[in-house]
Amino acid sequence: MSASAIIATDLVYCYGRHVALGGITFELPEGGWLGLLGPNGSGKTTLFRLLSTLIPMQQGQLSVLGHDVARDPGRVRSRLGVTFQSPALDVRLTVRENLRCGGAIFGLFGTALKRRIEDLLHRFDLRDRQHSLVSELSGGLRRRVELAKCLLHEPAVLLLDEPTNGLDPRARQEFWETIRTDRDQRGTTIVVATHLMFEAELCGQLLLMDRGRIVGAGSPVDLQASLHGERLTIRCREPESLRQPLAEVLGCEVVRIGSQLTCRPQDPARQMTSVLERFGGQLLSIELSRPSLEDVFLERTGRTLEDSTEESVSPGESEAAATTTGAAAVEVQR
Repeated sequence: MSASAIIATDLVYCYGRHVALGGITFELPEGGWLGLLGPNGSGKTTLFRLLSTLIPMQQGQLSVLGHDVARDPGRVRSRLGVTFQSPALDVRLTVRENLRCGGAIFGLFGTALKRRIEDLLHRFDLRDRQHSLVSELSGGLRRRVELAKCLLHEPAVLLLDEPTNGLDPRARQEFWETIRTDRDQRGTTIVVATHLMFEAELCGQLLLMDRGRIVGAGSPVDLQASLHGERLTIRCREPESLRQPLAEVLGCEVVRIGSQLTCRPQDPARQMTSVLERFGGQLLSIELSRPSLEDVFLERTGRTLEDSTEESVSPGESEAAATTTGAAAVEVQR
């Protein structure tokens, strides 16, 4: 059995009267890949900030690689590699200069730093751009430089906060391929905070978070398998006007998610035919699929991720949320 990389017990964090974390408990083994999935206001960014020692502990216990975050934050930081929603790069410097500055922060100098920079420039295919100003790089290239910078000191734990914001699909895919390669080669422990289903499904384990509490935990496959039956997804020109008539025909709740309507009827194949016969001229598409992580979130909270985002509260901090009571405890397996 592998040792624990992260142990969190009864974490509580408040912004004024608003509870951002309402008693979070989980454990992640070394080499694990954990996703924190939730909307704005769910608490995932506050948890991320506690893990990265950016904000002080208030209540509960948190350790990273055996080091207590409250008592020994410096030692914790020395083992972390962190990327934030916006790349922490100096756009006035070149790629190589940014890497040199990043290495100096962790006490790397001289031959050792030069060797490490050369290795990362090669690994991230940045050698041809090493003398380019960061201001001249695309979003995808900046992300690669940011990741190379946070890997300079070979961290044991990698914390990624919405790391692919603003990237196109190709750059996003390349970013995750790089992360997976580093994990395979070094056994890095990874924690990623995201609101994207695609990124959540890459993780070995997930914590579904809403209003400061854990509402679901497990692998993406296991979480989806916890819901029985198939999902019916309908695209139409006027989803809101069609939602109630569809609910009456299908005999179940129909939820609007953006421009789509989704539900889980008792007999989806037969009822799909009924929908086509009754509303065919008003539909753009209709399909059956297995339940998604969005469906799991809806089942556990009664709301969609989109609804939760709209309802989030931000009294000076994006992660402050409505007061939540109770605690969630779960052991995350690799």
